[in-house]
Amino acid sequence: MSKPAFPFRQATDILESLRQQQEVAIVDVRDEALFATGHPLFAVNIPLSKLELELLDRIPQLTTAITLYDNGEGLAQTAAERIAALGYSNIALLKEDLAGWQAAGGELFIDVNSPSKAFGELVEHHNHTPSLSADEVHSLINSDANVVVLDARRFDEYQTMSIPGATSVPGGELVLRVRDIAPSPETTVIVNCAGRTRSIIGTQSLVNAGIRNPVFALRNGTIGWTLAGHALEHAQSRRYGEASETAQRQAATNARSIADRAGVERIPLATLKRWQQETRTTYLFDVRDADEYAAGHLPGSRHVPGGQLVQETDHYASVRGARIVLIDDDGVRANMTASWLAQLGWQVSVLEELQASDFSATGAWKAQVPAVAQPEFVSPQQLAEWLEEGQTQVLDFTTHANHLNSHIPGAGWLLRSTLQKEGKAILPTARRYVLTCGSSLLAGYAVDQVAELTGKPVFVLEGGNAAWRAAHLPTEQGDQQLLSPAIDRYRRPYEGTDIAPAVMQAYLDWEYGLVAQLDRDGTHGFRVLPAQEQAATA
Repeated sequence: MSKPAFPFRQATDILESLRQQQEVAIVDVRDEALFATGHPLFAVNIPLSKLELELLDRIPQLTTAITLYDNGEGLAQTAAERIAALGYSNIALLKEDLAGWQAAGGELFIDVNSPSKAFGELVEHHNHTPSLSADEVHSLINSDANVVVLDARRFDEYQTMSIPGATSVPGGELVLRVRDIAPSPETTVIVNCAGRTRSIIGTQSLVNAGIRNPVFALRNGTIGWTLAGHALEHAQSRRYGEASETAQRQAATNARSIADRAGVERIPLATLKRWQQETRTTYLFDVRDADEYAAGHLPGSRHVPGGQLVQETDHYASVRGARIVLIDDDGVRANMTASWLAQLGWQVSVLEELQASDFSATGAWKAQVPAVAQPEFVSPQQLAEWLEEGQTQVLDFTTHANHLNSHIPGAGWLLRSTLQKEGKAILPTARRYVLTCGSSLLAGYAVDQVAELTGKPVFVLEGGNAAWRAAHLPTEQGDQQLLSPAIDRYRRPYEGTDIAPAVMQAYLDWEYGLVAQLDRDGTHGFRVLPAQEQAATA
């Protein structure tokens, strides 16, 4: 059977669409480590390896103009076929892939979440966001000065490593919580992250909202702290508490003011429902914390904490030019998040006039995933017997990190992108194959391909690796049988505790150069509120 033909889309047309702020979905289907080596500013990474797990939520409208590319790996055509099979109707391939993009004058940005990181540098460039060096903050802490350090990252990142004495206050919570944490205007507030972006945005959020305290970003975050030779803490659990009524009321007033100045719209539920019936993409995000969302949320909303939504906008709102609608129940977090998204060039609205009864759905957010042909499942106990007999090969499609940490003995770790490129040659010879991953959801999408390549029976482990461990069956660690290169995830230079100093410094140097790269690119549409407007909110 011949493969369906998909049209090519010229880079010049996409660049013009970005400048006109039209809806654009530029999708890089390579695995994340390859994506991080270079991509257009507003390209989003939805790897072929896990396409079905992410696509429906990240590009919710089937009529969206989607442009796919790789860098010569031959993955885009297959991704187009799979996307078309899901009902998407406006699919094209980028003419000449990344080479065509560069030939048209488009910039390539390295790393991940590049739009947000470049925007953070632009904010500091225009506003001269106040900051202190690691040595200066270290001296304040050691001198028992009246100072609090607020870590603006996710709680799990904070637990990995943190500034001594710091409290976890993720960026979207800062304006709501700071007055209770530092009630005296004499207290100096230091905001940190691992690198630069969330420190800058968090500090500038407090400045924009009119906090009376002296506020500074820890320059270069935990990277700068480490490069200065200072020790970090680990496995800490200090977190923000409940917001007092007075603090919440004052924060809501400040947050609404800055959102108004940024051009944030306000809409009732009826308008949202009308927008959701239109063909234009509308994202609906609840920016409160996970426990609040689970206790009660608007049906159809996705939970994304406000600070992470600003940091990783491309991962959640993957159609540039779409509408974004935000929800909270306090008038602070949605407005502050919206103020930043508006400056990032999005049409963003805050949903208002909600009643408690509107927050009727409960539990954690669940991704939409396409149906998969019902595979033939095998129980962990049956698989254990087959492995004893021999001639059964387990193929593990979990993440590389999870596989190294724990896997079924003899399992080969495999990415679906490698399976696409290498075909049968990459697969060990066996009488039958059993596919697995953490839950076996992703593994189910690979059944037909493995069966077609091998001509052998293919099964899926019921419940995946989690069920195998729950049955107390043996596991092993390490890289005994890696069938793919470890490219499923890009190792951030600001995460973990074993990053080489030269790598950390190179990352900082890259961030410093982002403003100039934005100027060369010319498609960003960012705007930073002038300093005099910020001062007016104090």
